Amino acid sequence: MPFIIKTVIAFALFTIGFSGNVLLQEPPLGAVDPVTAPYGPYQSFTAQQKDIYLYVAPSTTTTVPEPVYRHGECDWLPAMALRAGWRIEHLGKLKQIGLRETGCCFNRRGGDSVSADCRITGVTEWNHRSDTGLLQINGVNFDLKRNPYAPICLQMGICTQEPLLDAFTNLKAGLVLFNYWQRVAGNGWIPWDICNRTKSCE
Repeated sequence: MPFIIKTVIAFALFTIGFSGNVLLQEPPLGAVDPVTAPYGPYQSFTAQQKDIYLYVAPSTTTTVPEPVYRHGECDWLPAMALRAGWRIEHLGKLKQIGLRETGCCFNRRGGDSVSADCRITGVTEWNHRSDTGLLQINGVNFDLKRNPYAPICLQMGICTQEPLLDAFTNLKAGLVLFNYWQRVAGNGWIPWDICNRTKSCE
């Protein structure tokens, strides 16, 4: 295909990507049921392009701005997830999971309560404290004492909870889990499937 035709097509796609409506706004603290949060698989090319171009620093920028974390706001997540190795088509679902699991407050252990600016304010439950960080990665995935095949420990060398309270590290670990389950079961989202957790879905 001649260079000029490729250029015209690329410019047209770029323009389409910027011309559409924005994604739904994230809900404020406690405003919606997190299971039905307004994220999920992309429904349009425009929505996908918004996450790519609006939140990823230009190639001429050498540093990425530090995210501002607030409960229920996940705008920072797409750019960081792309740097962690996630694919573009996974960003919508990933935002949905982050919102449902922690309100996109990256520093939470299972049962932690948080303020609107993601500061830990206490503990409301004690029965799942090994769930860790943004994606609430369970200890069975990093603790060799619980699971001798813990993929995050074996593949990343992260065998304790503390490193996974870092948002970027948690996203990289989540990708390890996603790739593992995609390979063995054909569905990388299994670790975050509500049906698996509650056994309530048919």
